[in-house]
Amino acid sequence: MILIVESGSTKTAWRLIKDPASAYESFSSAGINPYYQTTEEITTAQQSVLSGFKELPIQAIYYYGTGVTSEAQCEVIAAAFRPYFPSTCSLEIQNDLIAAARSLCGKEAGIACILGTGSNSGFWDGGRISAQIPPLGFWLGDEGSGGHLGKLVLLSYLHGQMPAEVRAVFEKRFGIMDRLTVLDKAYKQAFPNRWFASFSKFLFDHRRDAYCYGLIEQSFEAFISLYLKRYTEAPVVHFTGSVAFYYSDILKKILKKHGLNVGHISEGPMAGLCLYHKGEFWP
Repeated sequence: MILIVESGSTKTAWRLIKDPASAYESFSSAGINPYYQTTEEITTAQQSVLSGFKELPIQAIYYYGTGVTSEAQCEVIAAAFRPYFPSTCSLEIQNDLIAAARSLCGKEAGIACILGTGSNSGFWDGGRISAQIPPLGFWLGDEGSGGHLGKLVLLSYLHGQMPAEVRAVFEKRFGIMDRLTVLDKAYKQAFPNRWFASFSKFLFDHRRDAYCYGLIEQSFEAFISLYLKRYTEAPVVHFTGSVAFYYSDILKKILKKHGLNVGHISEGPMAGLCLYHKGEFWP
């Protein structure tokens, strides 16, 4: 019996696989990010899900998540999980880019990309990430992501660049936004990336408007120029994440313009991870 956990800042997906022939058991919970959360905060937030595994003979856990940038973050996750599983259970903790690569590329080479609440990319040689243009996180990067799209919307609104007709629709939906409210959400509240990413849906709903389409294009163009165009090896480019999935028509159009070959685009990596680990655990 194995457990696969895939977490972003917004949502965590849990998939329990008893054996290759059995149906999966799926759960969902709030997002986990050890960059922002302590072990105690993770344990509290995930208590209801974790406690359900305590009596199960789980042999291996494969955890993939955002915010796993060093051994320190791995230990935050491990300390939250260990009390709920048998001492003989192995625990592998990897970042979300490894999840994307294993899910999208499997054992084949390719560029794996994440466009969700945040963004990331790397060249997968079939067994490891052998090259990566380092992501800079929400404040300094995350181009192409929901967080970046949300920032572009709010900056456009606060700077008075949003056309009057778009501004009227925006205010009808969200109310009048003032600078101090936005700054409070940005610098004082938890998970600012989640809050900014919530505004990306406005762009999606109004993507046929030329101005909104331009902001989407601006964000994707930045991701392509800052990351994808800098990989010296450029085989097929794969994507996972809600932004990549729902904006796939626009994304494909812009990638084609740059001569990039598009492979798989999935809403999340879990399905591919299940296939990958079933093949590894029960060869």
